[in-house]
Amino acid sequence: MLDIVWLVLFFPLLGVVVNGLFGRLLKKKVIDIVSCGAVGASFLFSLAVFYHLLKLPAKERVFEKVLFPWIVSGDFKSFVALLIDPLSSVMILMVSGVSFLIHIYSAGYMAGDRGYSRYFAYLNLFTFSMLLLILANNYLLMYIGWEAVGLCSYLLIGFWYEKKSASDAGKKAFIVNRIGDFGFALGIILIYATFKDLNFTSVFQEAPALLSSGDMTVTLITLLLFLGAVGKSAQIPLYVWLPDAMEGPTPVSALIHAATMVTAGVYMVARSSILYSLAPLSMNVVMVIGGATAIYAASIALVQTDIKKVLAYSTISQLGYMFLALGVGAYAAGIFHLLTHAFFKALLFLAAGSVIHSLSGEQDMTKMGGLKGLMPKTYGTFVVAALALGGIFPFAGFFSKDQILWNVFIQGNFVFWTLGVAAAFMTAFYIFRLIFLTFHGESRVEEEKRAHVHESPNVIVLPLLILALLSIVAGLVGIPGEGMNLIDQFLSPVFKSSAVLAESNAHHGSMALEISLMLISLSIAVLGIFIAFLFYVKKTAWPLRLKEKHSFFYRVLFNKYYIDEFYDFVIVKPIKKMSLFLWKGFDLLIIDGLVNYIASFVRMRSETYQRLQTGYIRNYALYVVIGTVFIMAYFFLK
Repeated sequence: MLDIVWLVLFFPLLGVVVNGLFGRLLKKKVIDIVSCGAVGASFLFSLAVFYHLLKLPAKERVFEKVLFPWIVSGDFKSFVALLIDPLSSVMILMVSGVSFLIHIYSAGYMAGDRGYSRYFAYLNLFTFSMLLLILANNYLLMYIGWEAVGLCSYLLIGFWYEKKSASDAGKKAFIVNRIGDFGFALGIILIYATFKDLNFTSVFQEAPALLSSGDMTVTLITLLLFLGAVGKSAQIPLYVWLPDAMEGPTPVSALIHAATMVTAGVYMVARSSILYSLAPLSMNVVMVIGGATAIYAASIALVQTDIKKVLAYSTISQLGYMFLALGVGAYAAGIFHLLTHAFFKALLFLAAGSVIHSLSGEQDMTKMGGLKGLMPKTYGTFVVAALALGGIFPFAGFFSKDQILWNVFIQGNFVFWTLGVAAAFMTAFYIFRLIFLTFHGESRVEEEKRAHVHESPNVIVLPLLILALLSIVAGLVGIPGEGMNLIDQFLSPVFKSSAVLAESNAHHGSMALEISLMLISLSIAVLGIFIAFLFYVKKTAWPLRLKEKHSFFYRVLFNKYYIDEFYDFVIVKPIKKMSLFLWKGFDLLIIDGLVNYIASFVRMRSETYQRLQTGYIRNYALYVVIGTVFIMAYFFLK
């Protein structure tokens, strides 16, 4: 049954071909059936693959399917081959499942858009690319999927290309990711130079024998790979593209932030866990970048007024949590949070899209309020997602977030545990600030829009309800305790070798200590919600006073620490100036000038000589006579 894994890729690709080539000729219903049906079929086959893998003994849950030879040149051989193991199986299940719900949601959200068929062709391609990245059994094929999701992000972020901000955001995402992707490509080249192979199984089997812990080669490999992850998963310093990605349609934001692109970096680092376990320095870099990003992005989200921008910085922060887990060797905990985050973050974006759809495109929370009674289903699902993100028991985010904080604490990284707890407080505050500003209090909706506020249609609400259910129950697969953490048990064979390599650094704590830490983080999260309630429901004048009293800090946070302006001043403008100089001073003046000078010289000489070529025979005869006279005179006078 595992032989059919290629069908997981086939159906989304089929959707791309049909909608991409014939979409303009098809009716909307046909486009819906093709696009949603393709991803739905992919999900069903992912479920079948997962089920049959689950039936196998834990040690036998690895299967490779070679489809065909790809590149054969001398000693180098690369195949289009797929790898199924516990890690890839849960990832394809999450990607195809969440993508399927987003496709259904899109059928309602994008109805009437001029580029409807193009949108779904891109969306199918996005899903296919991410599934290819996950299922690849070697780094080179993974890189193809890696670049393809980057291409799709460019196409979908800039989908409404008539709008300059959207096209600029698409270009920004593409260019920033090129920096990270260059590092990833160099890492792959170095892997081949070291192991003479790019197959995961071969590389990971040979790594402990060829490389010692802390070896410069494996450190350089992992740092280069991580540079790719920093770009793709929007970590410091390459995070700046993700907030701007909100210019795309809201379902695209949900897909990027929940199921595809940004999770690619986390997956790649987790897949390469054996290499990272041999590189303590790289692990520390991953931990520091992850922890710093978690607190940094959360602080920016505290004061943003664009509903999608708050969620964008929330994603960056939560990805920081995942890398924090990977940096301390808690790979299963990082993947667990990736899975739960996919459900509640997709729900947050889709619920936000429901609000935006109802308010005719309005995204400013200061122009909302009082929507609770008008959009009860959207409100209810939004609250569920907020509780999950805030880490409130028993919602999914509570279990996955605290598993990360627990692993950080028992490794002795108390500073980063403190940062994680502080970020948890900020997360609870900013997400319920969003809830209270959007749904509670008096309506601040413009008069002309207020009359049209209504609950979204069922095609939009249904995915919200399913994701809300998953946001409640998904955490139950990671209940702490001996024999109760199912996700950890299922993923443990993938990370077993990494755990053995890192065993000397492992620490263990009691259940009492773990419960105590969970209560601390839960209390912190509840405190964040309570303060948000005070500020935006009970004492609504307090935020304004605080803003006026600490206007400098408010401006710094609201303007995102002026990092975009800093990059623009230090990097973008100098590059533009240098480019203009090379264009006008070198290209036009020297290169084009030299070519133009040669052409002008030839033209001038030609104009001189063309006067001799009159076309009249009598003139040519005269020239012959004159020439003869001069020659004869020369010889006679000589």
